[in-house]
Amino acid sequence: MAERGRPRSFDRQAALERAMRVFWEKGYAGASMADLTAAMGINSPSLYAAFGCKEALFREAIALFAETEGTPIWGGLATAPSARAGVETVLRATAESFSRPDRPRGCLITLEVPRDGNDGKNAKNGKDGDGDSLEPELRRLRALSIDRFRECLEQGIERGELARNIDTDAIASFYVTVQQGMAIRARDGASREVLLSIAECAMRAWQAMAPPPEDADST
Repeated sequence: MAERGRPRSFDRQAALERAMRVFWEKGYAGASMADLTAAMGINSPSLYAAFGCKEALFREAIALFAETEGTPIWGGLATAPSARAGVETVLRATAESFSRPDRPRGCLITLEVPRDGNDGKNAKNGKDGDGDSLEPELRRLRALSIDRFRECLEQGIERGELARNIDTDAIASFYVTVQQGMAIRARDGASREVLLSIAECAMRAWQAMAPPPEDADST
C-alpha cells in the first residue's frame, strides 16, 4: 500500500543546518519564523510538520551545534600529551573556531539567552513558547565543558603530572570562563590574534593553579 500523505520535498538535515546558522547569528529571540523559513527554504506549515515548533527546532539546532562545532574545539583533548597541552590545545582551537570568517562569530550555546518576549502566550497552544524551558538544556551543555576540563586535569593527576591537592573544579571553571569570555569578545569583533593572545595569557596562570607534585610539596 502506498504511504499516505505528501512526501517531504526538502532535505531535513540541510534545512536544520541552515536554521542552526540563523539561531547562531540572531539568537533564539532574534530569529523570527520568517527568518527561519526563508533560510530553510520552506514554509511555516512545513517547518511545524517537520520539527514541531520553533522551540523544538532550536533544541535540534543546539544539539547539532554541539556535535559539529564542538569537535574542532575539543577533538584534540584526548590525544594531547599532557593535561597542560590539552587545555592549551582547546583554548587555541576555541580562538580559531570562534573567529572563522565563514561562520557566525562566537558560540551559539554560550551566547544564547532564549526569550522571544511573548511571555509564554504561544506555549498554551503548543507553538513557540517563550524559550524558558530551553535554559536547562543550555546550562547542561555549558556544564559539559567544565566536565571535560576537569577530566583532563584528573587524568593529569593520575599520570603524576599535577599535584593531587589542586582544585580541579576551580581550574576547570576558570578555563571555561575564559572560553565564554572569548565567545563574547569574538561576537564583538575581536580578531583571531586577539583571541589567541587571550588563550596565551590564560595559560600563563597554569603553573600557579596546577603545579607538578614537587612544586606543591615544597609550598
